[in-house]
Amino acid sequence: MDIKEIQNLIKFVAKSGASEVKLEMDDIKITIKTGSDDKGESTTILQQIPVNNPIAQAPPVAEVQATIPAAVPAAAPADDNSKYVTIKSPIIGTFYRKPAPDKPVFVEVGSTIKEGDVLCVIEAMKLFNEIESEISGKIVKILVDDASPVEFDQPLFLVDPS
Repeated sequence: MDIKEIQNLIKFVAKSGASEVKLEMDDIKITIKTGSDDKGESTTILQQIPVNNPIAQAPPVAEVQATIPAAVPAAAPADDNSKYVTIKSPIIGTFYRKPAPDKPVFVEVGSTIKEGDVLCVIEAMKLFNEIESEISGKIVKILVDDASPVEFDQPLFLVDPS
Protein backbone atom coordinates (compact mmCIF):
# COMPACT_ATOMS: atom_id res chain seq x y z
CA MET A 1 0.00 0.00 0.00
CA ASP A 2 1.60 3.28 -1.07
CA ILE A 3 1.22 6.75 0.46
CA LYS A 4 -1.34 7.86 -2.19
CA GLU A 5 -3.62 4.96 -1.29
CA ILE A 6 -3.27 5.81 2.40
CA GLN A 7 -4.09 9.47 1.74
CA ASN A 8 -7.16 8.46 -0.31
CA LEU A 9 -8.24 6.17 2.53
CA ILE A 10 -7.89 9.02 5.04
CA LYS A 11 -10.00 11.31 2.83
CA PHE A 12 -12.65 8.62 2.38
CA VAL A 13 -12.88 7.93 6.12
CA ALA A 14 -13.11 11.66 6.93
CA LYS A 15 -15.85 12.12 4.33
CA SER A 16 -17.80 9.11 5.59
CA GLY A 17 -18.16 10.52 9.09
CA ALA A 18 -16.81 7.36 10.73
CA SER A 19 -14.96 8.02 13.98
CA GLU A 20 -12.50 5.14 13.72
CA VAL A 21 -11.47 2.64 11.06
CA LYS A 22 -8.99 -0.21 11.46
CA LEU A 23 -7.53 -1.97 8.44
CA GLU A 24 -5.26 -5.01 8.63
CA MET A 25 -3.62 -6.49 5.58
CA ASP A 26 -0.82 -9.07 5.24
CA ASP A 27 1.95 -7.03 6.86
CA ILE A 28 0.31 -3.62 7.38
CA LYS A 29 -1.98 -2.44 10.14
CA ILE A 30 -3.64 0.99 9.79
CA THR A 31 -5.85 2.76 12.33
CA ILE A 32 -7.57 6.02 11.35
CA LYS A 33 -9.37 8.04 14.01
CA THR A 34 -11.41 11.15 13.20
CA GLY A 35 -13.52 13.52 15.26
CA SER A 36 -11.48 12.96 18.42
CA ASP A 37 -11.37 16.72 19.03
CA ASP A 38 -12.96 19.91 17.69
CA LYS A 39 -9.89 20.82 15.63
CA GLY A 40 -10.85 18.29 12.94
CA GLU A 41 -7.43 16.67 13.02
CA SER A 42 -6.91 13.03 12.27
CA THR A 43 -3.93 10.90 13.19
CA THR A 44 -3.08 7.83 11.21
CA ILE A 45 -0.63 5.32 12.57
CA LEU A 46 0.91 2.93 10.08
CA GLN A 47 2.54 -0.07 11.66
CA GLN A 48 4.45 -2.85 9.96
CA ILE A 49 3.71 -6.21 11.57
CA PRO A 50 6.91 -8.28 11.93
CA VAL A 51 7.07 -11.33 9.72
CA ASN A 52 9.05 -14.41 10.74
CA ASN A 53 11.53 -14.16 7.91
CA PRO A 54 15.23 -14.34 8.92
CA ILE A 55 16.48 -12.88 5.61
CA ALA A 56 14.54 -9.59 5.54
CA GLN A 57 13.57 -7.53 8.57
CA ALA A 58 10.41 -5.49 8.81
CA PRO A 59 10.90 -1.73 8.42
CA PRO A 60 10.49 0.39 11.57
CA VAL A 61 7.14 1.80 12.62
CA ALA A 62 6.20 4.87 10.57
CA GLU A 63 3.77 7.53 11.73
CA VAL A 64 1.78 9.55 9.23
CA GLN A 65 -0.17 12.64 10.26
CA ALA A 66 -2.74 14.38 8.12
CA THR A 67 -4.94 17.35 8.82
CA ILE A 68 -8.50 16.94 7.63
CA PRO A 69 -10.55 20.11 7.13
CA ALA A 70 -13.14 20.48 9.86
CA ALA A 71 -16.62 19.44 8.80
CA VAL A 72 -18.13 21.65 11.50
CA PRO A 73 -19.43 25.00 10.20
CA ALA A 74 -18.35 28.27 11.82
CA ALA A 75 -20.28 29.64 14.82
CA ALA A 76 -22.27 32.25 12.86
CA PRO A 77 -23.79 29.81 10.33
CA ALA A 78 -24.63 27.42 13.17
CA ASP A 79 -26.82 30.13 14.71
CA ASP A 80 -28.64 30.55 11.38
CA ASN A 81 -29.29 26.79 11.23
CA SER A 82 -30.80 26.73 14.75
CA LYS A 83 -34.23 27.65 13.37
CA TYR A 84 -34.19 24.55 11.14
CA VAL A 85 -35.10 20.99 12.06
CA THR A 86 -32.42 18.39 11.35
CA ILE A 87 -33.52 15.05 9.92
CA LYS A 88 -31.02 12.39 11.00
CA SER A 89 -30.21 8.90 9.79
CA PRO A 90 -32.02 6.22 11.79
CA ILE A 91 -29.55 3.52 10.65
CA ILE A 92 -26.02 2.91 9.39
CA GLY A 93 -25.74 2.33 5.65
CA THR A 94 -25.32 3.96 2.25
CA PHE A 95 -27.39 7.09 1.52
CA TYR A 96 -29.15 7.36 -1.86
CA ARG A 97 -31.20 10.33 -3.06
CA LYS A 98 -32.95 8.29 -5.81
CA PRO A 99 -35.01 5.09 -5.68
CA ALA A 100 -33.01 3.78 -8.69
CA PRO A 101 -30.16 5.15 -10.85
CA ASP A 102 -32.54 6.00 -13.72
CA LYS A 103 -35.21 7.64 -11.50
CA PRO A 104 -35.41 11.29 -10.33
CA VAL A 105 -34.29 12.28 -6.82
CA PHE A 106 -36.84 12.14 -4.00
CA VAL A 107 -36.31 15.76 -2.86
CA GLU A 108 -34.26 18.80 -3.88
CA VAL A 109 -33.28 21.91 -1.95
CA GLY A 110 -36.46 24.02 -1.92
CA SER A 111 -38.83 21.04 -2.12
CA THR A 112 -41.89 21.25 0.12
CA ILE A 113 -42.41 18.07 2.14
CA LYS A 114 -45.11 16.76 4.43
CA GLU A 115 -45.22 14.02 7.03
CA GLY A 116 -44.74 10.59 5.48
CA ASP A 117 -42.98 11.80 2.29
CA VAL A 118 -39.98 9.65 1.33
CA LEU A 119 -36.81 11.75 1.51
CA CYS A 120 -34.16 9.16 0.59
CA VAL A 121 -33.26 5.50 0.90
CA ILE A 122 -30.50 4.01 3.02
CA GLU A 123 -29.09 0.66 1.99
CA ALA A 124 -28.12 -1.57 4.88
CA MET A 125 -27.16 -5.21 4.36
CA LYS A 126 -28.64 -5.27 0.83
CA LEU A 127 -31.98 -3.89 2.06
CA PHE A 128 -33.15 -0.48 0.85
CA ASN A 129 -34.91 1.36 3.68
CA GLU A 130 -37.08 4.32 2.75
CA ILE A 131 -36.56 7.24 5.12
CA GLU A 132 -39.79 9.17 5.57
CA SER A 133 -40.23 12.69 6.89
CA GLU A 134 -41.67 13.05 10.37
CA ILE A 135 -42.34 16.77 9.86
CA SER A 136 -43.75 19.11 7.23
CA GLY A 137 -41.73 21.97 5.81
CA LYS A 138 -39.27 22.98 3.13
CA ILE A 139 -35.87 21.35 2.44
CA VAL A 140 -33.20 23.99 3.12
CA LYS A 141 -30.06 21.88 2.77
CA ILE A 142 -29.04 18.34 1.87
CA LEU A 143 -26.08 17.48 4.10
CA VAL A 144 -24.95 14.18 2.54
CA ASP A 145 -23.71 13.37 -0.97
CA ASP A 146 -25.48 10.69 -2.98
CA ALA A 147 -24.07 7.16 -2.53
CA SER A 148 -22.15 8.18 0.62
CA PRO A 149 -21.88 6.06 3.75
CA VAL A 150 -23.84 7.40 6.74
CA GLU A 151 -23.68 6.66 10.44
CA PHE A 152 -26.53 6.30 12.92
CA ASP A 153 -27.87 9.74 13.96
CA GLN A 154 -25.86 11.55 11.24
CA PRO A 155 -27.66 14.70 9.99
CA LEU A 156 -29.07 14.21 6.47
CA PHE A 157 -31.35 17.19 5.80
CA LEU A 158 -32.13 20.62 7.22
CA VAL A 159 -35.85 21.46 7.06
CA ASP A 160 -37.56 24.82 7.62
CA PRO A 161 -40.76 23.86 9.46
CA SER A 162 -42.44 27.26 8.98
